[in-house]
Amino acid sequence: MLIFDRQVALREHLESISDSKTTIGFVPTMGALHQGHLSLLAESLKNNTFSVVSIFVNPTQFNNADDLAKYPRTLAIDVEKIKSVSDKIIVFAPQVTDLYENGAISQHFDFDGLEHQMEGKFRSGHFDGVGTIVKRLFEIVKPSKAYFGEKDFQQLQIVKKMVEKYHLPVTIIGCAIFREPNGLAMSSRNERLSAEERQEAGILYQILQEAKVKFGTKSAGFISRWVGKELEKHPNFKLEYFQIAYETTLLPCVRKTESKKYRAFIAVFVNNIRLIDTISLN
Repeated sequence: MLIFDRQVALREHLESISDSKTTIGFVPTMGALHQGHLSLLAESLKNNTFSVVSIFVNPTQFNNADDLAKYPRTLAIDVEKIKSVSDKIIVFAPQVTDLYENGAISQHFDFDGLEHQMEGKFRSGHFDGVGTIVKRLFEIVKPSKAYFGEKDFQQLQIVKKMVEKYHLPVTIIGCAIFREPNGLAMSSRNERLSAEERQEAGILYQILQEAKVKFGTKSAGFISRWVGKELEKHPNFKLEYFQIAYETTLLPCVRKTESKKYRAFIAVFVNNIRLIDTISLN
């Protein structure tokens, strides 16, 4: 397995193995890999000549210094997990100074308002950080296709918008959420939960599933109030937001229309560990 920690070396290698018929699949991650990440890699392997995974904890997308400091960094373990999928996957694990030569500063982006909803309201500058690093990685790897999980659906829509606005030559592929046996969406942050918290956190998916059922007959406002009351039954859980939104604009649903697609989004703190999840309501 080839592992690169400098962008120059990675670029030179990719140029040496590529020709006009080569396709490169790319999975950008922040490490602490789980089965969801590995499923993205498997999808990339099936559909491309070569596959690259990046492992980089990006400082510019954290609005909380404590969260950045505590984010799990498990490169050696991650490499072994990647090998379980294929030892032909190329790993890019750079240092901050290699990607941010002039300091870890975000570029400012206009995502046509997608960045102001949900996560954007509670994580100042987060999507500027996401846009900065994803655009930078695309410039280095030059992928044909890039794979993102739908758990971070707002991020997925924002990356698609960036590709559209900047005319980037890459196809963005959204892949289904991988869940733990209790329904909890797989996330690197799950590793910070206690066994009891991790089991109880399955309630988030149960709530989303019930919200989907209720959406057939109830208003978005009614469902939001119901979600708040349900989470009050779990004292360790603090609701940051629950929102039913249009899939394309991410604007809050005001009145349901049959021609539009909707999703429910939720963000919850479990003893200061932040979990998010989403479900299609159509």
